[in-house]
Amino acid sequence: MHFARSEYLSLLWAIPILCLFLIWSFRARRKRLSRLISPQLSPQLIQEFSRPKAIVKAFLVLGFFTFGILALARPQWGARLETVRRQGVDIIAALDTSYSMYAEDVAPNRLANAKIQIHALLQRLEGDRIGLVDFAGTAEVLCPLTLDYGAAALFVDAASPGILPDPGTSLAAAIKTATSAFIAKERKYKVLILFTDGEDLQGQVDRAAESAKEAGVIIYTVGIGTPLGKPVPIRDGKGDIVEYRKDPEGQVVVSRLDERSLAEIAAKTGGRYFKATASESEMEALYDDISGLEKKELESQLFQNYEDQFQYPLAVAILCLIADIMLSERRKPRETGYFPGR
Repeated sequence: MHFARSEYLSLLWAIPILCLFLIWSFRARRKRLSRLISPQLSPQLIQEFSRPKAIVKAFLVLGFFTFGILALARPQWGARLETVRRQGVDIIAALDTSYSMYAEDVAPNRLANAKIQIHALLQRLEGDRIGLVDFAGTAEVLCPLTLDYGAAALFVDAASPGILPDPGTSLAAAIKTATSAFIAKERKYKVLILFTDGEDLQGQVDRAAESAKEAGVIIYTVGIGTPLGKPVPIRDGKGDIVEYRKDPEGQVVVSRLDERSLAEIAAKTGGRYFKATASESEMEALYDDISGLEKKELESQLFQNYEDQFQYPLAVAILCLIADIMLSERRKPRETGYFPGR
């Protein structure tokens, strides 16, 4: 069994409290009666009161609240298979996780800003498969192409500098790894989006872009950072800046957004360059551009959807309420054998 709104189940903790309250009310009623009436008169005065019926009514109240809470939690079972067909393209987002992405020329820093942009893209996808490549000095596929946008978002959040063993930045490695993650036999429906500051320390990016174009990959680039740039901070375990990264000569390195290089990479494959902003409007424009590309029918996926069954506990709760209203605590009148008029 599955509960769609499991947070309501926490209300079940109130049931034992309600049970204790009902027990207390019974005892309090008995104490008040004993103070008003002598024990000798009590049986005659309350002979119409049925203690068993009062207990049943208490259980009906408990049942009403218990099953009412279960209905609120929306129990689900009886999964059914549903075939879904989607039209779209295959998109791979390549996220730069090199140390330069710690620069804080955009808030809160370049890497966090890039993740925000990717999440904004995920929210706009409609039927497209998405994959994730993480790159620094080398690259690897973190998430293969999938229609599960929630799973892709988890991989985006998990990406961080230091995952890959080689430091530095290799745009060529990102492009090659992403290209190999697409279906090789296809010559279209493939989009690569690079989220990076554009710094490339290892070269060969032109050759990688040409190879991607031959494979039918259209590259879009999203620039993260500013042309003025900022030093790259090094933080301690508490998150405080202890120093800034330096070159071999001991000079503080200022990392800058290389918009020109990113625009050239995109142009080589028929894509476009976008500069990331706080408004995230460029993700709207980017996806609008991708939406204009030719789409394919992606393979059918089977999704298991649980059927809502809240009506059953709701019906029991209503029955408990009706029974509680209709049930009286009074005893049935006893037949005494006396008939007036005889």
